[in-house]
Amino acid sequence: MPFTLATWNINSVRLREPIVCKLLAEEGPDILCLQEIKSPVDKMPVESFAELGYRHIVAHGQKGYNGVAILSRLPIEEVGREDFATLGHARHVAARLENGVTIHNFYVPAGGDVPDREVNEKFGQKLDYLTEMRDWFHANSPEKSILVGDLNIAPREDDVWSHKQLLKIVSHTPIEVDHLGQVMEAGKWVDITRQDIPEGLLYSWWSYRAKDWSAADKGRRLDHVWATPDISNAGHSSRILRDARSWEQPSDHAPVFASFDL
Repeated sequence: MPFTLATWNINSVRLREPIVCKLLAEEGPDILCLQEIKSPVDKMPVESFAELGYRHIVAHGQKGYNGVAILSRLPIEEVGREDFATLGHARHVAARLENGVTIHNFYVPAGGDVPDREVNEKFGQKLDYLTEMRDWFHANSPEKSILVGDLNIAPREDDVWSHKQLLKIVSHTPIEVDHLGQVMEAGKWVDITRQDIPEGLLYSWWSYRAKDWSAADKGRRLDHVWATPDISNAGHSSRILRDARSWEQPSDHAPVFASFDL
């Protein structure tokens, strides 16, 4: 069963309902994983998505902050949600397709502005969240699984506009990259995006602070699509829809796509 999947930090699903619908109508992924929906599930504009054929929704929401949702044209059932680091945040939900593939949708904490847990509680929470993800995947070895989401870390030198200038900036510090690497190793995850696009600068996020974000192009690849080794060879056609960053009232993230022939 071939399918195409997209992941997108939407930064409020209600505020940005029009561009979610634009993506669904124009690009037509079979599955769309959203992060930072900032909405209780019962307040999501599910009718608009259903009209476009996305009648299956698994979501973990909360009022005003965080929140993750999986919209699907294919039948899915929820199979879990974890509260890593005991933050009480809606940051993870998992769903299973009828073919047995499990999709984990994550929104990892951003970590604040100062990369020092002694003075910045949020940075410590981010590291703890990643540590518990690592331990959970060690204890629950994933199979036939895909992990997507805003992981809030750009791990490679070519995942940021300037490796040297961002080494002390949250999202690209060595300690964060190491923690993310440990999560990958624990689940034996394969980075599908970089499997398809192994070389070159690649970004999925551009700050709202840049007036001309496209010309400045100071981006980071914070959004990821991973798969377990048993299905990683089925992944292909990865791309980042950069144009979405310039849509009306955009998110600061762009959707990341991948297809799987399973």
